[in-house]
Amino acid sequence: MEGQLCANLEISVEKPPEASPPSFIALLKVYRELLVSRIRNTQCLIDNLIKNDYFSTEDAEIVIQFPTQADKVRKILDLVQSKGEEVSEYFIHVLQKVTDAYYELQPWLDEIGYKPSENICSKPVVNTDPVSRYCQKLRYELGRDSKFVMSYAQREEMLLEEIYSDNIMELVSFTNESLGKVCQLEALFDDAVGLINEDGETIYVFGDAGIGKSILLQKIQSLWARKELEIGAKFFFRFRCRMFSCFKEDEAICLKDLLFKYNCYPDQDPAEVFHHILQFPHTVLFTFDGFDEIYSNFDLSSVPEMCSPNEPIHPLVLLVSLLRGKLLKGSKKILTARTGTEIQRNIIRKKVLLRGFSSNNLKEYTATFFKDEGQRTLVLNQLEANPNLCSLCSVPLFCWIIFKCYEHFHSVFDSHELPDCSVTLTDVFLLMIEVHLNRSLKTSLLKNNTRSQAEMFKSRKETLLALGKMAYKGMENSFFIFEQEEVSSVNISEADLQLGFLRTVKGYSGCDNQCTYEFLHLTLQSFFTALFLVMEEKVGAKELLQFFNECSSTETAQPTCLRIPWLKKQLAGKDPFRNKEHFHFTNLFLCGLLSRSKQKLFRHLVLPAVTKRKRKTLITYLGESMKSHLKGVTRSRLPNYNQVQVQPNFVWMLRCLYETQSEKVGKLAAKRMHANYIKLTYCNAYSADCSAISFVVHHFQKRLALDLDNNNINDYGVKQLLPCFSKLAVIRLSVNQVTDHGVKILYEELSKYQIVTFLGLYNNQITDVGAKYVAKLIEECSSLEYVKIGANKITSEGGKCLAQAIQKSKTMFEIGMWGNQVGDEGAKAFAEALRNHPTLTNVSLAFNGITTEGGKSIAEAMQHNNSVKIFWLTKNELDDEAAMSFAEMLKVNKKLVHLWLIQNQITAKGVKYLSEALKENTAIKEVCLNGNLISQEEAKAFENEERIICF
Repeated sequence: MEGQLCANLEISVEKPPEASPPSFIALLKVYRELLVSRIRNTQCLIDNLIKNDYFSTEDAEIVIQFPTQADKVRKILDLVQSKGEEVSEYFIHVLQKVTDAYYELQPWLDEIGYKPSENICSKPVVNTDPVSRYCQKLRYELGRDSKFVMSYAQREEMLLEEIYSDNIMELVSFTNESLGKVCQLEALFDDAVGLINEDGETIYVFGDAGIGKSILLQKIQSLWARKELEIGAKFFFRFRCRMFSCFKEDEAICLKDLLFKYNCYPDQDPAEVFHHILQFPHTVLFTFDGFDEIYSNFDLSSVPEMCSPNEPIHPLVLLVSLLRGKLLKGSKKILTARTGTEIQRNIIRKKVLLRGFSSNNLKEYTATFFKDEGQRTLVLNQLEANPNLCSLCSVPLFCWIIFKCYEHFHSVFDSHELPDCSVTLTDVFLLMIEVHLNRSLKTSLLKNNTRSQAEMFKSRKETLLALGKMAYKGMENSFFIFEQEEVSSVNISEADLQLGFLRTVKGYSGCDNQCTYEFLHLTLQSFFTALFLVMEEKVGAKELLQFFNECSSTETAQPTCLRIPWLKKQLAGKDPFRNKEHFHFTNLFLCGLLSRSKQKLFRHLVLPAVTKRKRKTLITYLGESMKSHLKGVTRSRLPNYNQVQVQPNFVWMLRCLYETQSEKVGKLAAKRMHANYIKLTYCNAYSADCSAISFVVHHFQKRLALDLDNNNINDYGVKQLLPCFSKLAVIRLSVNQVTDHGVKILYEELSKYQIVTFLGLYNNQITDVGAKYVAKLIEECSSLEYVKIGANKITSEGGKCLAQAIQKSKTMFEIGMWGNQVGDEGAKAFAEALRNHPTLTNVSLAFNGITTEGGKSIAEAMQHNNSVKIFWLTKNELDDEAAMSFAEMLKVNKKLVHLWLIQNQITAKGVKYLSEALKENTAIKEVCLNGNLISQEEAKAFENEERIICF
């Protein structure tokens, strides 16, 4: 209709240069039906017409008496036209200015080319549209709520802008393979990068506890509230998923109440606002934080696939329907969860892995946290001197705790030292507890508190036990929110609440009239649970190990995990939301608190005999568990190695072993390792885990292969591996954020021991500087046979250094350079290295920007090589001239077996050269030419030569 009406008026609206202005009365008459059908809000028009004295109160009353919205619009048009051109123009001006209310008319306004006169521009327009008002209110409230971050001291709030620091965000595939980094938050919503399922609507952000998922959502919320997030979202609704655990099984609400009651309520016409949201779901952004923290017995299989936006139903059904796109299809959604949470693939649009702080992120965060340059320099120097502590700081939460502890002790005791030697996560949390207990003491202006940690804990024993008891009760059932009754039942006083370990949360469900509480972070609840298991004397072996059993239950564990035979508790059915990480952290802290180094601390909190009994139970369990984890040895592709592919749970086992800080435990674990090739790929290991790996591996008696590909090790992790380099003959660190600094450490250590045979550094952040260190290692270490250093940032300069080192090596078997940029200069250097090389067998120079010039040099050198069997030159810029050179080479070289020239610029002419050459060469098995400039019709000419593969 709109197009027809516009076409009908085309002659009357368009005017010659000197013609009189069009009649606005005529415009309103011609477009009357369009305006009646598209104007849904009449109140804003009436308000502005009255404000500018174009309408009287009587005019407004006449309009309001009409029963339908369409009739009201018709009456307004009648009155406006009757009052003349100025009023008619002002009417159109309001439609143009109040875009939120009259969004459907904006294309029409553009089409008629309306520009207000000077007189009309001077008239004020006030947006009284309920949708616009609600958007403004939403931005104000979300901006206010996101401005501060509540710290671990309840009295203290920090500005988000002063504490937020960028994190490594990586777009990944369904199998967690990297698809590139997220440099700007808007890129999360850009389908040009990282899209893995165009039918999904949810951006799934995952990572370990404390890695920064919640604060990332708070940053997005803050940017949206300030209109600095340009993604087309008018509405922003945020939910913490643990709130859905508070709803009773028979509770039901409608979508409108879920949105408005648990965010903010419209001041005017909620029905109109909700109708707008239903009509334009693509303007809505949802964030759902902590999907893994939902614990509910509600049976989702009993509800229908579809649900109405207006009918009341259980809130969990609304949540699942929103995520699946059954409600508000087309809305934008971000869902966070801890690593290991299973999410249905069909709802995921993108997957984003949070990896924590890079070394540069950590420096930026340190600069943000410590404003004083001298103090900042001191902290950075101490972190550099303690890679163990530095590795813990790669997790934002743990970094913040360490920095706050440093800040506190510096101000109270004038101490400038961070903890040295081996610092465990248990040490960090004990330090944090001490800091907050310290703050609760009354201090003299002239006298500092000088109580030891043991004295401090002894003085607050009952408080710690009460907090631990509540944490334990919640942990047993995966509950993270506590009602006032539960807090009172364990004798937590008002003074205890002021310590800052718990915070109040907005009441959910039926809890509106009383306070509800949660621990300030899930890891803190895990810590207090472990503290209770240690301090409560009545806890027996069954209770002590119950969370280990939770982590190895059949619902989520791998077959290699150990089950405790006398613990049979099982869920009735698999909980679709459940994640085990809070149990893992509890077990980790339990190992740390029962370590021998903590005996002095607990001497006055629990009887030594009780602690000894619990420690013995735990150590026995850990030993048996190691046996179970390391079953299933298979032969490795590398000769002389027996391989075991361990599961992600094994990393948690190593973390627990490290927390004990017991050399006896480390030796026992190493003794149980019968395999000599440990494969820890895709285990979500991060830099601090390398301390745990070294803790066990350095006790290993034989040479060992360690495969850590596709984790988050980075340079700090490389440094943490120092104790075990004397044992490592194979070290694989591909896809691990390793930079030139990490490569320097590898060179310095591996060149000492001269035993490394395989070095895997594919897809890291290595430049020519790092390439030179690898080149020196190749030259100096005669044992080195395999080097994989593709997909880095190596240019011709680094390529030449590597080639020259390979030329000197008499042992190099394989070099992988795929995805660098060595170009023709690098190719010529590799050509010289290949000439008469005695051992080099597999070579990849694929995707390296090599043109015909470099290709010809390689082909000529290969005429003088008898060792290379496989050569990959895929995705370069080789043409027919280069193909002719390779054809000449094939007439001479009878040792090459596989030549890959896939995705170059070779035509049928070049293929003919190669095909002719094969008549004189029976040794080569294939020349792969897929993806070149050859049509299927042209390829038929080479069908008789099976070794030429074009498609």
